[in-house]
Amino acid sequence: MTNTAREFGIVCGIMPTGEKNAITDVPGVRVGHHTLRSGDINTGVTAIIPHSGNIYRRKVLAASDVINGFGKSTGLVQINELGTLETPIVLSNTFAVGTCANALICEAIAHNPDIGRQTATVNPVVGECNDGPLNDIQAMAVTEEHVRLALGSAGHGMEQGNVGAGTGMSCFGFKGGIGTSSRKMELNGTEHHLGVLVLSNFGRAGDLMLPDGRRPHPKAKQQAEKGSVIIVLATDIPMEHRQLQRVSRRCGAGLARLGAFWGHGSGDITIGFSTGVTFDHDEPADFVAMQALNENRIDDLFRAATEATQEAVLNSLCAAEAMTGRSGHKRLSLADWLRQAGN
Repeated sequence: MTNTAREFGIVCGIMPTGEKNAITDVPGVRVGHHTLRSGDINTGVTAIIPHSGNIYRRKVLAASDVINGFGKSTGLVQINELGTLETPIVLSNTFAVGTCANALICEAIAHNPDIGRQTATVNPVVGECNDGPLNDIQAMAVTEEHVRLALGSAGHGMEQGNVGAGTGMSCFGFKGGIGTSSRKMELNGTEHHLGVLVLSNFGRAGDLMLPDGRRPHPKAKQQAEKGSVIIVLATDIPMEHRQLQRVSRRCGAGLARLGAFWGHGSGDITIGFSTGVTFDHDEPADFVAMQALNENRIDDLFRAATEATQEAVLNSLCAAEAMTGRSGHKRLSLADWLRQAGN
């Protein structure tokens, strides 16, 4: 059974969670993983799909925020210029970015044969973290077929920890990986959700701070901050691109609550999207109607993004099992530390 922070009595913030406390609480959002574990290979692919339709034809509002730019992601420039997402978001290791981008392009063309010929090209969105300490990253084990398998496995359930892209990741000296959390709120008498999924691979050993003030230490050697974290934020709340970017920026506050300071060698990036605003690729009208959030209500979203990010990272740490990876490198589980601490 997957451990979560709340099972250890760890609660982040004051807002209520969604039913699953996951990014998949946002209606229509699905997540899939494909995991590779064999000898020194400990890596994989995670795919986040905004809705069940043709994403290229029905794009969703998107924005990104680069907290610290030591990263090799693709697609962020166009997201911030045009404000739309037109492929699923795929996460993997650093050397798999090109392979994942190619797979997304091929999938988009398979469903839209006019791409690059009768209509525009496609902007594949891929995020990465370096799982090198636990995975033989030079083996370049991830293939386009693995991306297709992750996309094909996508559902509304939510695996966490050592799964998919999170298989070989480390966080605050412990075993990191995939984590998720959500918050719900009422706007105009309707229930809405904001969910976060993280690929946690950041933080120096000994810097982690729990909400109750404890500072778990994995007894690992403290090194310079050279990790990364990719945060995917999803919501069904309609808003402007500028507003979504502001909300996405608040994910950094969730990292700071954990003790992170976004070191020189850390790639910390948020990719946010809203299914509450969609764009028709073949829109014939000169003007389109759009809904936007009343800015006087945006503080609730700021808090939701902060709390959900903090809890998603802790869930990734609690769900991840201890691992011995490439060349005997070891990472302990935060869940084991919490049990030993008498939680």
